[in-house]
Amino acid sequence: MDKTSDFTHLESDGKARMVDISKKVPTVRTAEAEGFIILDENIIAKIKENGIEKGDVLAVAKIAGINAAKKTCELIPLCHQLALTGIEIGFTLLEEENRIRVNSKVKTNYSTGVEMEALTAASASLLTIYDMCKALSKSMRIGPIYLLSKTGGKSDYNKK
Repeated sequence: MDKTSDFTHLESDGKARMVDISKKVPTVRTAEAEGFIILDENIIAKIKENGIEKGDVLAVAKIAGINAAKKTCELIPLCHQLALTGIEIGFTLLEEENRIRVNSKVKTNYSTGVEMEALTAASASLLTIYDMCKALSKSMRIGPIYLLSKTGGKSDYNKK
């Protein structure tokens, strides 16, 4: 048996391809991802009081996450271009842990899932926080970033 036959994104000659989803039935599909950034306590305080020179960190990070979800197919080569029907980005300041949690929820009514869009949204939001705060510290750490849940399609997943 050809080893590449088990991989959906590979041709029989081993070359990458985008999966044909034209025969899949469109359904409501959702995905939720979560990620963290560890910061110094003074940076958390400045974010909380909107005291970062570059502006409102969480507002800009939210916009970055939304834009990233919409552009996932431009960033991840084998992702399909999707009409997203909803994108939510939320932040929780975990001051006692010197961390910020980002939560992204993405929704579509399409023939393929939105896991990559949710993960990309969370990642871009975290990178934006880093970018806006890097003048204060280079020791910030991003991670972990992971899928919390997905619904629709062949199977559901729930890490919660």
